[in-house]
Amino acid sequence: MKKLIATLLIIFTFVCISCEDVIKVDVDTAAPRLAVEATINWQKGTEGSVQYIKLTTTTGYFENVIPVVSGAVVTVTNSSNKVFNFIENPKTGMYVCSDFEPKLNETYTLTIKTNGETYTATEKMYPVAAITKFSQNDNGGFSGKDIEVKAYFNDPADEVNFYLYRYNYKNQKTTNLYTDDDTFFNGNEFFSISQNDSLKVGEKVNVTHLGISKSYYNYMSVIISLAGQNGGGPFQSPPSTIRGNVINITNPNNYPLGYFSVSESDSKEYTIE
Repeated sequence: MKKLIATLLIIFTFVCISCEDVIKVDVDTAAPRLAVEATINWQKGTEGSVQYIKLTTTTGYFENVIPVVSGAVVTVTNSSNKVFNFIENPKTGMYVCSDFEPKLNETYTLTIKTNGETYTATEKMYPVAAITKFSQNDNGGFSGKDIEVKAYFNDPADEVNFYLYRYNYKNQKTTNLYTDDDTFFNGNEFFSISQNDSLKVGEKVNVTHLGISKSYYNYMSVIISLAGQNGGGPFQSPPSTIRGNVINITNPNNYPLGYFSVSESDSKEYTIE
């Protein structure tokens, strides 16, 4: 038995020493692609004239810095061929328009020119039903002991609507997102619901509902599923090479990542009681 124990100790020591060896893993790095964060939201009751578009590129898996795209020409054009110019804050990859004109059911076309290539996308601005009220349930969740918040709205009748719900929990600095369609509540009062089991009395929750297209609904449903509701936010670079609606008309094989969306939104803040 003593010999057996001694042998096992020698084997265990050898394994531990071996585990200290550094193993170098070769990871193939693909050529960088353009990543587009072009989410134009028109908050109810505001002018919506100031809008932002961010351009970056993909990078290696182990890199900590996301490269920005500077010097691009970025425009959005409406169906009347009025052009809205997005001007870069120097060397930030953030492009700003201060005179945008949002209009419900209007069609907009995004154009990006960078590195000798042209990218484009077209999207329609859909309305969203206003948030009418909140309710709080102190016996919610799987445990029956969690605080749940619901934000209600009246879905328009006789039309198909798609929604993106965003819950921002200020004290926790996290965000939950999920998509919805009115297949089962068309024309009726319905609600979005918080998906957080750590809400506390006094915490402020910012709730945003957005009216979105069916294609954006499909895109965001996949993104949210892959992100696993980890609070990363929907408008950062996608977690994998999911194709959005932006296309490269100069070189289709060098396709970009990201999505161009235009939506009416309604946001309200609720304080947990």
